[in-house]
Amino acid sequence: MPVSFIEAVKNDDGARQATSLFSETFGEYCRMRLQDNGGVWASPGRVNIIGEHTDYNEGLCLPIALPHRTFVALHPRRDTKVRVVSSVNPMSIEQADLDHLHAGDVKGWAAYAIGVAWALRKAGYLKVRGFDAAFVSCVPLGSGLSSSAAMTCSIALALSDAFDLGLSDSDVGRVQLIHAAIMAENEMAGASTGGLDQNASLRCVEGNALLLDCKKDLTPLQSVSQQPFDLAANNLELLVVDTCAPHQLNDGQYAARRMMCQEAAQALNVSSLRAVADSISNSEDSQQTLQDTLNRVQKLGGETMMRRVRHVVTEINRVREFVEAFHKTDITLAGELMNQSHNSLRDDYEVTVPELDTAVDVARNEGAYGARMTGGGFGGSIIALVDTNRAKPIAQAIADEFAKRGFAAPRALSAVPSSSGERIL
Repeated sequence: MPVSFIEAVKNDDGARQATSLFSETFGEYCRMRLQDNGGVWASPGRVNIIGEHTDYNEGLCLPIALPHRTFVALHPRRDTKVRVVSSVNPMSIEQADLDHLHAGDVKGWAAYAIGVAWALRKAGYLKVRGFDAAFVSCVPLGSGLSSSAAMTCSIALALSDAFDLGLSDSDVGRVQLIHAAIMAENEMAGASTGGLDQNASLRCVEGNALLLDCKKDLTPLQSVSQQPFDLAANNLELLVVDTCAPHQLNDGQYAARRMMCQEAAQALNVSSLRAVADSISNSEDSQQTLQDTLNRVQKLGGETMMRRVRHVVTEINRVREFVEAFHKTDITLAGELMNQSHNSLRDDYEVTVPELDTAVDVARNEGAYGARMTGGGFGGSIIALVDTNRAKPIAQAIADEFAKRGFAAPRALSAVPSSSGERIL
């Protein structure tokens, strides 16, 4: 069976679909209001090239924005009532009132959308009132490509513009929107995310990867740098394969690893595992320092904690090494670093599943420079750095192997470094 490739929806078509759903749901009068005072905004999903489970450890990550986006048509209201609808289930309108809303009050997908407005109001942006909104998206759900951040960031931009908050026009302002999006996911939706996804969705630049430094004492401008990531110039493609294995981050596994990292940092008497990674990187004998540190962690917290720490500190340094390797066009080394990342996520962090490991193995056997899972794990997608025109044959080889093993049929897409969220209508 030919593998299915997921195409990105262009802005004009996305705006048309979102406004159509808006008018079908809220009526022709609302469509006219949307044209007069509302608008359409879009924000992308992301794929992380390297640097997994490092964001909540104040580490380094290297995401790119995808051309695949979530579109939201939104119109502000004068009261505090909210009505939202999604093309996933257009017959169901979710409703809430922002007055007296508390963390966890909204359930299901609507928690992400309504949670952003709640978070902005909690942060003091009381100009935010009720609204009507309709969402459509071409970011595949449950794929580990951050469809949730695409939603929260699209509506964060919409609320900023609709209520004249002035946060969407500057990098510093966008960081405030990122905080609201993170708060919505963490506290309203109960999904323990660390900030990588939201930063990618609102701060990436077309043609570049975003080197994101998650140290808490950095200013917004200090925390990011744009790294040229021109795949075509190097005769490369970045293949993404959605394994279609179930993918959830609110089932406790993600949160458990995050908690163990915090416990390890406390045991080592540091603010975060980033401090440990920097200490190892700056030492004269980094390998010996790493081993000494891991021995200490094992004594303090046991074998499992030691392996979790080993992944985080080595992954942070792999991000630095990948950026340098790609800059020097050492694609072989860049690919090997991706391979090391996946192996560490599989063996030390234990967040892969058979579908992810199989897809990675096939991609490597078919000639990929490197392949790894991307995202939080426990399902989702893999990425593979491959020569131009090799993406489709490798994706097909993965699909064929999945069929042999009785796995669900995977889907694929081509990841091109794209722009961040914006108003499109």
